[in-house]
Amino acid sequence: MAEYITDLEVSLTVAEESLYRDQGYTQLPGNLNSGTKGKQIFLWFKKGKADAITRIQFSFCRDMTLGLIQAGYTKIEKDLNTGAGGDTIHLWYYKGSSASDVPITDLAVTLNNDSEVQRYKSGWKRLACDTNRNAGGNWIYLFVRRAKPVYISDITASGSFNEDNDRFQKGYIRVDEDTNKKAGGSFVFIWYQLTTDDKQALKAPLKVSTNNDEYQNYKQQGYKLVNQDLNEGTGGNRIFLWTKHNSGNPIRDVSVINEVDMEAFEKAGINVITKNLNGGNDGQVQYVCFT
Repeated sequence: MAEYITDLEVSLTVAEESLYRDQGYTQLPGNLNSGTKGKQIFLWFKKGKADAITRIQFSFCRDMTLGLIQAGYTKIEKDLNTGAGGDTIHLWYYKGSSASDVPITDLAVTLNNDSEVQRYKSGWKRLACDTNRNAGGNWIYLFVRRAKPVYISDITASGSFNEDNDRFQKGYIRVDEDTNKKAGGSFVFIWYQLTTDDKQALKAPLKVSTNNDEYQNYKQQGYKLVNQDLNEGTGGNRIFLWTKHNSGNPIRDVSVINEVDMEAFEKAGINVITKNLNGGNDGQVQYVCFT
């Protein structure tokens, strides 16, 4: 019987590292503060054959935490940016049993583009929050692998936090990077729901429209609108994501990447929609990618 990730902890000191090691935890290689002057921070895990963790989320502002609390996520009370400046980042996890909850069996931390691309190409799922967010240093991401192959059955997006609890309760996973990063405006997040049935999956490709001509074109082609402007409140272009069910290969993962990632991902043959989600404003250049 397979073993699953059942417990997580975060160490900020050598004393905590010794404590978790004595308690039977395994240290995940990769300093979550790499490249900064902050503390060396490590993620620790335990494995077992039951009581599996099925979802992991991050928060980097207070409003992101409310839905997680209401939905019953467990928060690790350690700032992943401790001593480095930048945003206060917390890791949250959930042990669910819905059809969308598939046990996590392995974790990996990537500290550079090359390792990030290799994990993604090997079928690992990328969590979009840089654990050095707004602190400088390396771009650092957590990747997960699940007990079964998973696909994306639905994609939505939000421009407020009012429905976070409902989405988490329905098994949706939030892509924890604001598509309006450094652009002002609303906090906007993409969400997706998992399935183990490839027949229920959305099919490639995804599309992004950045003007009315593209909007009308994708509509005529039978794509379904994700009815949330990914640029809401910034004064920039109206930007929308579009999905399809009836053609192409099943989509396994969707994420938001930065300009540095884009070049490395494209060279590796990973699908990047090269339309800036912050088009028409001065925010950080970001793209949607998918596998």
